[in-house]
Amino acid sequence: MKIEQVSDSVYAVAGTNVNWALVSDGSGVTVIDAGYPSDTADVLASVQQIGHQPSDIAAVLITHAHLDHIGAIPTLVERVGMPVYTGAEEVRHAKREYLQQITPVGMIKQLTTQRGRRWVTHTVRAIYGHIQMTVPTATTGDPAALAALPGAIVAIPTPGHTTGHTAYLMPSEGVLFSGDALVTAHPLLRDSGPQLLPQVFNHDEALTLSTATQLTSQPARTLVPGHGRPIPFDADLITSALASHPQ
Repeated sequence: MKIEQVSDSVYAVAGTNVNWALVSDGSGVTVIDAGYPSDTADVLASVQQIGHQPSDIAAVLITHAHLDHIGAIPTLVERVGMPVYTGAEEVRHAKREYLQQITPVGMIKQLTTQRGRRWVTHTVRAIYGHIQMTVPTATTGDPAALAALPGAIVAIPTPGHTTGHTAYLMPSEGVLFSGDALVTAHPLLRDSGPQLLPQVFNHDEALTLSTATQLTSQPARTLVPGHGRPIPFDADLITSALASHPQ
């Protein structure tokens, strides 16, 4: 686990090949995404390392309900009982009314390269025993509820990676939490910088690209992705990088 403060109130935390973020207003914390199941202890520790207790968590916001973004939520709900918010459509995904996730066949195909084998090994270890995880308490994060949280967060629908994927903006400090709609690195990617995840992860590749391009219009100064390092938000750089993505 590595914690990086990216603005006055925002901390980006790198876990097992995935990030979560913490937004602190001094009295409470908003947690954005929650790592793999194996990251649970680190999610709790990260809250404490920025000077809070788990009981200070006001809510968890989910960008999307893949296992690498919801892993600590069952423990947090059990210990704290805070609300879990996500996009209206993603609520159904979190409750596993349907599943949009890399398939076993898709994972097996990654075993043909050393990079892929390493990622599969890390992933299997990180989700072992939790493959059926759901978030039954997930609800829609309506604007008033999100505005009342530490950080006064605004939800931005970003469908493509999953149908209900949601990014979040903290307008007061210009921080955009892009989840997997736009990343800066991943173990299966060769290069770093703003880009999409490999196509095998995206439910709708064309929509993922369109959504990521639309994010460049957001009034952000810092990008905190679901995978890769936080970077300054440079709309021109992101647009240029996405323009080279295969159509």
